[in-house]
Amino acid sequence: MSSSGGLARPRSGPAAREVAVLLILAAAAWAATLVLARGMAGMTGTMGLGLAVFVPIWTLMMAAMMLPSVAPTASLYAKTMQDNRAARIAGLVAGYLAVWAAAGVPAFGLAWLAGWLTGSHPAAAHVIAVGAFAVCGIYQLSSLKDRCLAHCRSPLGLLMHYGSYRGRLRDLRVGAHHGGYCLGCCWGLMVILIAVGVMNVAAMVGLAALVLVEKVWTRGPLVGRLAGIAALALAVAIIWLPWLAPGLHPAPPMMPAMN
Repeated sequence: MSSSGGLARPRSGPAAREVAVLLILAAAAWAATLVLARGMAGMTGTMGLGLAVFVPIWTLMMAAMMLPSVAPTASLYAKTMQDNRAARIAGLVAGYLAVWAAAGVPAFGLAWLAGWLTGSHPAAAHVIAVGAFAVCGIYQLSSLKDRCLAHCRSPLGLLMHYGSYRGRLRDLRVGAHHGGYCLGCCWGLMVILIAVGVMNVAAMVGLAALVLVEKVWTRGPLVGRLAGIAALALAVAIIWLPWLAPGLHPAPPMMPAMN
């Protein structure tokens, strides 16, 4: 099959260049996220940002967290190309991030609601904090999560489907299709960011590591289910320890130092 008609037969050998570029982009996104987080640490809700600013920052965060886990699929996809590899991989990444950018709109709505409840209705904010972890845990243990994760863990099967794509926008469609499954796999985990704070760097690092392990390790599905059980346990713990959800509760006051 020629490159002009879709996918060519995969070449042998790793597509190290494409993987390296994605990891460099992820590292740059992490660096930018850390710089932004300095001025937003401890802020709840939308951190005072409007939708037009929140969504790009959300997309930057998702690029940092998710691009490493996309590398295996991008690597296999690059092997099918005979020309314009850089431009076509850029199209895939653009389509993938467009899905996460779109997800930033409901994320903004949830963050706004969380900020409003934290300031106006603390009891309701407490319920939302418990619910965020409970929803994450339940979804992690669901069959829909398993199906989406299976697609993300089987890029070769996806590539056979992508062989039917045609036209100039085929790489954007590939990225968007893969991004859709990735969103279906990970949205429950991202809900936790609303509870712990959208710019909570420690949470972002932990969630990014979990996503990568789920997708590339042989025991990834088991780790995902264990994460679901842990999320349910945290949902129960937050009932008595609300400070475990700092995005919806202030941290406990520090005890004064004894002289």
